[in-house]
Amino acid sequence: MTVAGTETHDGHGGPLAGVRVVELAGIGPGPFAAMLLADLGADVVRVDRPGGGGLTIDPEYDITNRNKRSVIVDLKAEGGAERVLGLVDRADVLIEGYRPGIAERLGVGPADCHARNPKLVYGRMTGWGQEGPLAQRAGHDIAYIAPTGTLGMFGGPDEPPAIPVNLVGDFAGGSLYLVVGILAALHHARVTGTGQVVDAAIVDGTAHLASMIHGMLAAGAWQDRRGANLLDGGAPFYSTYETSDGQYMAVGALEQRFYGEFIDLLGLADTAPARGDLSRWGELRDAVAARFKERTRDEWTAVFEGSDACVAPVLSLREAPHHPHLAARGTFVDHGGITQPAPAPRFTRTPTAVRSGPARPGADTASVARDWDVPALTDDEPTEPQKKGS
Repeated sequence: MTVAGTETHDGHGGPLAGVRVVELAGIGPGPFAAMLLADLGADVVRVDRPGGGGLTIDPEYDITNRNKRSVIVDLKAEGGAERVLGLVDRADVLIEGYRPGIAERLGVGPADCHARNPKLVYGRMTGWGQEGPLAQRAGHDIAYIAPTGTLGMFGGPDEPPAIPVNLVGDFAGGSLYLVVGILAALHHARVTGTGQVVDAAIVDGTAHLASMIHGMLAAGAWQDRRGANLLDGGAPFYSTYETSDGQYMAVGALEQRFYGEFIDLLGLADTAPARGDLSRWGELRDAVAARFKERTRDEWTAVFEGSDACVAPVLSLREAPHHPHLAARGTFVDHGGITQPAPAPRFTRTPTAVRSGPARPGADTASVARDWDVPALTDDEPTEPQKKGS
């Protein structure tokens, strides 16, 4: 690794300060993984393609590109691959999210990179993985999590599977597993001096996320259908309920002592059916639902405040930063006029921060060429940062 000090290129610290990362521009899980490394202090240089790409929003709002720098390189043009390999010479990590074989055809595949830098950790982010019958097929989050059995767990028993945005596949099963793999491979490279390829497939990570459920299934403690289990909304004391104002409360009173407090504060301690009688769960759910419909979300929040009933209000994205606990912890921060989640997790000796807003394509070519000592990057440098669709 090239860890030479305790600060990043812009003078801020973080546990990955001194680690250099090359990110070949993509969308979704790759950029998010690179953002997480950047949040942790790594010097992440995003290699954008001419004309933009990625999300359809203006680059200044693409939070997944915060704490990074950007250069523009046309990998299809003569000398493009060589410029990227110039960065690879000085990098610890490379992240790419192309279909299998594309990076090799562009001249920046693992063999090309390891010939220049044997210590490099080469992170590959795909949906289906680098091999297998579907490896070359296009897809998105929902199609990746469907065959793993994970998508089929979400939603009610008589409804289609509920779509968990793209959090479960792209970011949990994809980005986070890529980052774990990269950090493990970085440790190995530091000990042995040898890099390797990290094959992070969303199907693998998403399947792995359900490890506990598979154990419960094998033990006969999980039914292989939606809305019939302890943790999938099947239990009336682990579910969501509508309030009188059309909002919702989340209930997670699993343990008996928490359930006792919940049912007491709800005012049903003397009338609710025994929770251990599964044949009466429907009756219990109806009683709880009817009670929640008697007051607003804010009124119920006040009722359960300070208790161990494991009940919380279901907030919207815009409401969440104002929740008293999240506000006290600084879970969300404002940077550049954008309210956004703060870096996580937290560290006692190497604190992290949002150091810079989303990198504008090509805006940092000169500084990266200087700091990484890759003067070829400035050849034919765009005169202005490129915007999406330019």
